[in-house]
Amino acid sequence: MLQGMIAVVTGAASGIGRACATRLAEDGADVAVLDIDDEGLAGTAKLVEATGRRCLPVPLDLLDRDAIEAAFDRVRSQFGTVSILHNNAGGSLRAGIRTFPKADADQWDYMLGLNLRQVADCTRQVVNDMIQARYGRIINTSSEMAFRTNFGMTDYSTAKAGLLGFTRSLANELGRYQITVNAVCPGVTRTPLSEQALKGRLEETLAEIPLGRLAEPEEIAHAVSFFASPGAGYVTGESLLVTGGRTMH
Repeated sequence: MLQGMIAVVTGAASGIGRACATRLAEDGADVAVLDIDDEGLAGTAKLVEATGRRCLPVPLDLLDRDAIEAAFDRVRSQFGTVSILHNNAGGSLRAGIRTFPKADADQWDYMLGLNLRQVADCTRQVVNDMIQARYGRIINTSSEMAFRTNFGMTDYSTAKAGLLGFTRSLANELGRYQITVNAVCPGVTRTPLSEQALKGRLEETLAEIPLGRLAEPEEIAHAVSFFASPGAGYVTGESLLVTGGRTMH
């Protein structure tokens, strides 16, 4: 389905990013994986290569613009033009919950940088090549928190809602070049980080989910695979909620 294509997945050292990188490789793409966790990237690379596809692990700090530019230069040099960009990296977990009056400007800068600014920085590295090729798939990982609220997470919800605005606006600009831009919005997904964060709150969280369970990373990867596929060529500017029905409430 994706034979001959080059995909980049950020935040690919574990969890959703790892599952998505592996799925895109199973679909036929060669995959470059970016993350600050070089040991985790090595594990993802083994899974990708086990599918028979090539994998290029690139450790970097996605809050460093120079490092992003160097990483994508390396991908182009070793793999070629990127056809699929999955901006998966981001995060909400931090030490303690801080309400807006207690969250300082540095925390806001960090959360906006991690969940929104670096997405634009990575996208900027591929968009001109996609315009020239008149083909591209850009898939952003937002969150159910762009649609609902949790106490003490105003900064994260703001960043993820902003990412949906970025997705729609970019889709409008790039549609004339046959480049699609879409967002996947996961609910609570079973990853090492989320399981740690849910200690003591798992039953309460499951009670809010009509399907009564957490998402598996592979289920988020199914949605990413669809948006990356040729079959999604007439779908752009959309946000797909993968939440087990939690956002119906």
